[in-house]
Amino acid sequence: MEVEMSQKAQNISYNTKGLNAEVLLDLYRSMLKPRMIEEKMLVLLRQGKISKWFSGIGQEAISIGVTKSLLEEEYILPMHRNLGVFTSRNIPLYRLFSQWQGKASGFTKGRDRSFHFGTQEFKIVGMISHLGPQLGVADGIALAHKLKKENNITAVFTGEGGTSEGDFHEALNVASVWDLPVLFCVENNGYGLSTPTSEQFRCENIADRAKGYGMESVIIDGNNILEVYNTISELAQDMRKNPRPVLVEFKTFRMRGHEEASGTKYVPDELMEEWAKKDPIDNYRQFLFSEGILSEEIEDAYRQEIKTEINEDLKKANLEASIEFDESTELGDVYHAFEYQEFYPGETSKELRMIDAISEGLKQSMQRHQDLVLMGQDIAEYGGVFKITEGFVEEFGKSRVRNTPICESSIVETAMGLSIKGMKSMVEMQFADFVSSGFNPVVNYLAKVHYRWNQKADVVIRMPCGAGVGAGPFHSQTNEAWFTKTPGLKVVYPAFPYDAKGLLNTAFNDPNPVLFFEHKALYRSIRQEVPENYFTIPFGKAALMKEGNDVTIISFGAAVHWALKTLEENPEIDADLLDLRSLQPLDKEAMFRSVKKTGKVIILQEDSVFGGIGSDIAAMINEECFEYLDAPVKRVGSLETPVPFAKALEDGYLPKSRFSAILQDLLQY
Repeated sequence: MEVEMSQKAQNISYNTKGLNAEVLLDLYRSMLKPRMIEEKMLVLLRQGKISKWFSGIGQEAISIGVTKSLLEEEYILPMHRNLGVFTSRNIPLYRLFSQWQGKASGFTKGRDRSFHFGTQEFKIVGMISHLGPQLGVADGIALAHKLKKENNITAVFTGEGGTSEGDFHEALNVASVWDLPVLFCVENNGYGLSTPTSEQFRCENIADRAKGYGMESVIIDGNNILEVYNTISELAQDMRKNPRPVLVEFKTFRMRGHEEASGTKYVPDELMEEWAKKDPIDNYRQFLFSEGILSEEIEDAYRQEIKTEINEDLKKANLEASIEFDESTELGDVYHAFEYQEFYPGETSKELRMIDAISEGLKQSMQRHQDLVLMGQDIAEYGGVFKITEGFVEEFGKSRVRNTPICESSIVETAMGLSIKGMKSMVEMQFADFVSSGFNPVVNYLAKVHYRWNQKADVVIRMPCGAGVGAGPFHSQTNEAWFTKTPGLKVVYPAFPYDAKGLLNTAFNDPNPVLFFEHKALYRSIRQEVPENYFTIPFGKAALMKEGNDVTIISFGAAVHWALKTLEENPEIDADLLDLRSLQPLDKEAMFRSVKKTGKVIILQEDSVFGGIGSDIAAMINEECFEYLDAPVKRVGSLETPVPFAKALEDGYLPKSRFSAILQDLLQY
């Protein structure tokens, strides 16, 4: 039966636009299901059987209307209050219940709670608590759709509070500049926890912000299931044909606390009463009854079916044993499995500067991995500020070599989105210092995503770093210690052209996130014979640059060259010199083996001493090699100041001039 009507049911007007009774009833049942689950969860919360709950009661029409408008293969990135997204994608309820109880049949092996999970099977990518990053991830998924010519769209949710975050603005800007088919869904429910919208923003509507990004926008009554379904269906169909982003603001209200412990005492009673009258399910139910589409018999059948499913699946989840700690499993899931494949150097080589070796490795990796996308500021026609990607656009095209807006955070998130779609990417930080503007998605998204829900983050972030070139406090940091502290990231720091090319090739083969540090002072000052062919070097294998018996010098990056110069100037010093090359994973065996042989060790790094990776190396050596030591472990690094600009100050800041004296003192100990 097909019906055509426009009628006001209590507080909401409905227009069926030719939708048949089957669709109208399906939308009702789909809204009823998450409502009944929530009502059950609130009971269990009071009984202490679940730890936390974020209620979406009163907002079901948005989740259901959007999800029902999308194709099954199209990704949705929901929030806390979007239970209807998960139920509409037909996720087995026992798996949701197990997820909320921290059990193995959930999606995170007990490692994250509530809706902080994703599932490739159901094309859902869950949020992290920082809210904003998922918007940029949606950009990446949409970019992959566009590059693969799949004619699909991506829907991503946030609340009105989340629109105050920088990630929101960056994601909209990137999507607009690149014409990405992203449906940015903002649930404006009046309050960010307890803060009303009047204290969040001054524009009349969030949708008004779209104009600043050259995007179209639409405002929808988020409590009207038919308005949501019809409007989003039409938008989605058009966006598939004409890829572009659209900002959708759903006007709605949160009838319960931000989470149940928060309560709603800060909401005026009259406002609660007003929105209670606009309940999306009650109003739609009355409408369907008034039109003879829904009957008591159908209603009772729906409720009984849903109740039975809830109870049976809840019983199944309850009977599941609590998850048990297994150390090897926990450690084994931090990184995606990677079977290193050795590609051997050929017989022909040529002398290359370090910058040329990096460029050559990058180019050969682009040729090897047809799904590899490069992103960064000025990297296309201009070739990057260091000219590493010069000429790449001519060979690989602008779709794979992409200039980005100055949006470090969103671009890292876009890279994550590409990985979700099975693509590889590289993000060039113009200077390693600028990663602070994209720090959150690196350490909280890329680093944790595999451990949380078994999703790889196949991303390489190139980090031009280091002092010695008079670039001052904001272009000279060597900030590797920010990332060696974070489980889930790999950190590589070559000192020579040969290593730079081989390790960079490995970085693109590795499906885990890699921070690849490149010292700017070495770019054009160091030359070496480098194989012309494609070859790889394994991570976690230090290079023994010098061999001796009196002392072990452990270093990496530019500091390796300072150590080499010191040894050349003092030929009487009989030293092992280890170039670590990669800092995570770290070649502990090589360090311990050398220290046990020499009995003395000095660690030289460019970073300041306190909090640097040298401190952890020193601690490990003390723990593992204490009985072999003939002297205290020494650490040498830069001053505990920001990096200065003037040459005399920069020379004094760096440890080059201090290293020799400290080394001599150690030898005399």
